[in-house]
Amino acid sequence: MSTVIAFIVIFGALVFFHELGHLIFAKRAGILCREFAIGFGPKIFSYKKDETVYTIRLLPIGGFVRMAGEDPEMVELKPGYRVGLLFDENDKVNKIILNHKDKYPDALIIEVEAADIEHRLFIKGYVDGDEEVLKNFSISPKAVMVENGVETQLAPYDRQFASKTVGQRTLAIFAGPMMNFLLAIVVFIIIALFQGMPSNAPILGQLTPDGAALEAGLKEGDVVYTIEGAEISSWADIVEIIQKNPGKDIEFLVDRGGNTLEIPVTPEVQEIEGRKIGLIGVYSPVEKSPLKAFVYGFKETYMWTKEIIAAVGKLITGQFTIDALAGPVGIYESTSIVAESGFWYLMRWAAVLSINLGIMNLLPIPALDGGRLMFFALEAVRGKPVDRNKEGLVHFIGFALLMLLMLVVTWNDIQRFFL
Repeated sequence: MSTVIAFIVIFGALVFFHELGHLIFAKRAGILCREFAIGFGPKIFSYKKDETVYTIRLLPIGGFVRMAGEDPEMVELKPGYRVGLLFDENDKVNKIILNHKDKYPDALIIEVEAADIEHRLFIKGYVDGDEEVLKNFSISPKAVMVENGVETQLAPYDRQFASKTVGQRTLAIFAGPMMNFLLAIVVFIIIALFQGMPSNAPILGQLTPDGAALEAGLKEGDVVYTIEGAEISSWADIVEIIQKNPGKDIEFLVDRGGNTLEIPVTPEVQEIEGRKIGLIGVYSPVEKSPLKAFVYGFKETYMWTKEIIAAVGKLITGQFTIDALAGPVGIYESTSIVAESGFWYLMRWAAVLSINLGIMNLLPIPALDGGRLMFFALEAVRGKPVDRNKEGLVHFIGFALLMLLMLVVTWNDIQRFFL
């Protein structure tokens, strides 16, 4: 159960901050954001604040921000439609009732002659009981359309995604992956502040309970002067000498509380990638510094970004196969293993997953953020956008292929871990 909770919290947090990036920059650009959702499928929780409905959905496998103009969302008011109108204090239409008009006794019923709910914001028609006079009504920019009792806010063109500049749209889409990288930086900084960060000082860190260092009498905090007579100036020197002497007695000269001690240690033999190295069961020392923690957050994020990009490159060039990929099941199983090592390892794992999510979303694959950014770049070069229907078809095909890939990867994970 603890693994399930850890998985849901981590995955939920990664999706939340990713979608939060989209939401913040879309709102800054003036785009009407109808829904901020974590998960897909049926709603299990919803809360509306201002113009946006915040929802949690049943399947915790992603999320989305529904921006005005991205999907067909409004009924077209065609000539001959009979609708009810309610007005605000400025005599502008603030509600257009499409059906069940009997539930709104104060509504003015008209037969539509013409309407524009995107650009000029007007509706023109004949009022019931006065069919010979054609009247024109102004629509409030924040008016809602009511169908089956459900209100949907109108989206004038200047509130729609497509109306914004290439730069504004690019920021709104890029902000999702950007937030994943920022989240990783913050998590690494928190780890460094509270747990500490690796230091290169020639000092012994925490000792493992079954290691050769503890058995030989070494202690955490011992300052290493020499090993086998070789002067030690850094933690890297200690690691190098230990690894070069598997199974051999080596003598440590250490300082412990002002006393100099000579302690012989025999590194255990460990075979890694066909090569025998020595291990004594001791971690590097850690240090805590607010300034260094800040730098550490950026350095760790940069290092992991390079590692993941290199792995993606190997996948593209065929050096890795599809079996190297992990879906939700594989991530869950890895989370279970990491959780056994403790809270801080789980935090580090969350940061790495966040970087992974950011990088994968920036790949120029249709239906992903990177695919949309690719179309924006093409628009900037051409000076005009790609036909929306053609772009939508490309994204649909890309989404279908991604779902197929997800099924294959998930099936591989199930076979690997459970069959």
